[in-house]
Amino acid sequence: MQDPRTRTLKSDILLLLAAIIWGFAFVAQRAGMEHIGPFLFNGIRFALGSVVLIPLIMIRNTGEKITSGSLLLPGLIAGVAIFMGVSFQQVGIVYTTAGKAGFITGLYVIIVPILGLFLGKKSGTGVWAGAMLAVVGLYLLSVKTGLKMERGDLLVLIGALFWAVHVHLIGHFAPRMDTIKLAFLQFLTVSFLSTLTALAFERINIHQILAAWIPIIYAGVFSAGIAYTLQVVAQRDAHPSHAAIILSMETVFAVLGGWVILGERLSVREFMGCGLMFAGMIISQLYLVSRGKGGI
Repeated sequence: MQDPRTRTLKSDILLLLAAIIWGFAFVAQRAGMEHIGPFLFNGIRFALGSVVLIPLIMIRNTGEKITSGSLLLPGLIAGVAIFMGVSFQQVGIVYTTAGKAGFITGLYVIIVPILGLFLGKKSGTGVWAGAMLAVVGLYLLSVKTGLKMERGDLLVLIGALFWAVHVHLIGHFAPRMDTIKLAFLQFLTVSFLSTLTALAFERINIHQILAAWIPIIYAGVFSAGIAYTLQVVAQRDAHPSHAAIILSMETVFAVLGGWVILGERLSVREFMGCGLMFAGMIISQLYLVSRGKGGI
């Protein structure tokens, strides 16, 4: 039997790899917008993500049919939540930097326990302290004049709200069904809704799609397909809050990727905002761990 510490170390490495992939995915999303519209990008991206999961589904077939009602409805509901989250995020990235989008999206770590209040789950002092730090950090990062938030940052923040809703949905559905098949169905839902929206509102050009093939492959195969699988495998041996703390590192890699690959630069004020937001995320999760409440 494998030593628990060895299993924990392996899960930590897998979670860190997932965080790195997701962090650099913001760069891919930003780069992809130079060639095609946000909805077409997501339509192709999540179609690829679902295809990547097919071999895994076949290898670990649990006997539960994908077409069963017990899977279809949850897959549809979770998919709609992802569609809303990724759509606001993707459109928002057009008007902001990959690094800022990464940090603002990471606020879902704070938003999840706050939404839990409406589900009868109380949040303690540490969560609220973390939330306040995050709000101050968000102000420094995104508010430039008066109290008006920049357009792209506001859209990404709305997306973070839907990501938080999705976390609660998965927390409800996942223990009751095959998680990989659930992921497959929600990816198909996102792809279908995104493609329909693209057909209605965006110009589709095969040459532009081919020009964006590298960002699409990365965001679809690595970010959607592989990183999600890493998370599922890792969380078999990782405490939810422990996992959330490691996964929140995606915000750091989003900034790093934007700096190294896209040449994005943050001002001192924006760096201070990022630091406060990251501190708020960590404090809220460490508090939940210390109270034995399991984090998100």
